[in-house]
Amino acid sequence: MVFMIKEEYKYSAITQKIIGCAIKVHNTLGNGFQEVIYQRALAIEMTKQGLGFVREMEMPIFYEDEQIGSRRVDFFVEEKIMVELKALTMLEKVHLAQALNYLEAYKMEVGLLINFGGTKLEFKRLTLQKKLEQDV
Repeated sequence: MVFMIKEEYKYSAITQKIIGCAIKVHNTLGNGFQEVIYQRALAIEMTKQGLGFVREMEMPIFYEDEQIGSRRVDFFVEEKIMVELKALTMLEKVHLAQALNYLEAYKMEVGLLINFGGTKLEFKRLTLQKKLEQDV
């Protein structure tokens, strides 16, 4: 599947590759598995596509310059993009808010929220400005 790369979107070539990998995983496995199954399959597919990533990277969460906890991001791709996976029947606003909060807490510019739980793969491109873009 080919996506149109929009140059005004930062790292769009990388996000296109990640989404392509996710589509292949979803087309192969379908829906109905736990998130960890999709995470493992996506790691295999991203490796095949030559994407560098860290899986379940622990990142600190700060409040007013004090670390108050940590959160494991599902994937940290090419040292630029946070990828959060879900395996839900449908994404809700709370999942989008959670991913946006992680993006802001990690001080990352671009992220993807990918849901494998529906009959069709669902993804959202996120930016630090909390602006949602669905075209990649």
